[in-house]
Amino acid sequence: MLEKSSLKKQLENLIEFPENQTYLLAVSGGVDSMVLAFIFKALGLNFQIAHVNYKLRGEDSDADQKMVEDFCFQNDIKFHLYEVSENDNKPENSIQIWARELRYNFFKHIKEKDNLQFLVTAHHLNDQLETFVINLSKASGIKGLSGIPANDNKILRPLLNFSKEEIYDFAEEHQIEFREDLSNKKSDYLRNKIRNELVPKLLETNDHFLENFKKSLSYLNQTKDFVQQKIEEIESGISISHHENKIFDKEKLHLESDFVKFEILKKYGFEKEEEIKKIFKSETGSSFFSKEFKILINRNELIFIQLNLKKENQEEIILTNVFDLNQNILEINLTETILNPEEINQTFEWEFDAEKLTFPLRLRKKEEGDVFYPIGFSGKKKVSKFFKDEKLSILVKQRIWILIDGKNTILGIIPFRQDRRLMALKNTKKTLKIRWTKEQQIL
Repeated sequence: MLEKSSLKKQLENLIEFPENQTYLLAVSGGVDSMVLAFIFKALGLNFQIAHVNYKLRGEDSDADQKMVEDFCFQNDIKFHLYEVSENDNKPENSIQIWARELRYNFFKHIKEKDNLQFLVTAHHLNDQLETFVINLSKASGIKGLSGIPANDNKILRPLLNFSKEEIYDFAEEHQIEFREDLSNKKSDYLRNKIRNELVPKLLETNDHFLENFKKSLSYLNQTKDFVQQKIEEIESGISISHHENKIFDKEKLHLESDFVKFEILKKYGFEKEEEIKKIFKSETGSSFFSKEFKILINRNELIFIQLNLKKENQEEIILTNVFDLNQNILEINLTETILNPEEINQTFEWEFDAEKLTFPLRLRKKEEGDVFYPIGFSGKKKVSKFFKDEKLSILVKQRIWILIDGKNTILGIIPFRQDRRLMALKNTKKTLKIRWTKEQQIL
């Protein structure tokens, strides 16, 4: 049964010392959020309230806002309001997704501005059931079937163990004012259709349906935690030690079940069944991209490279635009400019005839058809052939920088070999030195 004491106990199960924390309550004006606000006030907790007026229901939306605002004024609670305007670009479709993103961005802004520790929403047990059915229809796996988390990324949902009926009973007993959103009675959205048509039929099948459902969710969550622990153990067993990038043994992972492959790869954004199959059939050099990661196939390795976080992912780095003609020797130290692959324990210092160079000098990655004239070799050599002869792994090739001048003439392959065409000679008057020192590299 929902009581002040039972909600306090739920909070204590979710966080330590709830009386010492600060909260932002998302309050729409419906019975769930008004009951939540009432109990937080009765418990003497330190909280503020946020309300979003979407302007979707005309006077009803304004009446919801006024009721929540009046509650805050009467109880000396700080009130935050977001009124949707034309600037918010309300879409013709996907209103629910748009509204969710809008309100959570608003809540995040308030939390950061007022330094509040937790966002609290009024999701309840009936919401859990609706979410379970929705996720069941989407084949979302054990995580989706485990329901809405009660504590997730500083978002608390202390009402999840209480039914809608218990919330209504509490509101009636304590004479709490609230407003009904009549649009919820329409079955025009999937959730509303499940709420209005399917859930009542399920509840009719068993007087203890919701209570049994709550127990089933508990079992599913325990199962999820157990499975996650096993997945982490398997992942550890297939991991190949590497300083920066996560690398898996491709063959070992391929021998695991489809479920294990999916659970591991989805953490890196690879969730499509057909794409996962292609990953294990692909040859060396193949690449696959998710929003945040790139998988590079290298023989029996799956190399996971996080995208757009480090300088290595830049297309180009400008080193210098000019040479100071007042100096006979100019030095450029690349040690803190680029990070070379840790597998290459190599330092270098190259000297160029500065008067023959065309500026600016730049660093870029390998391009198709690149050719250079390496010191120690006769004639020219394709960069791709040079990489092959050096027996470089796919991962190392991806991270090698090419030093070029303003005419796109290759000056060297860092850190392996300088091009001999513009190197400094005994009679060179103005020398440009470019060096990189492994021992001083900042990792």
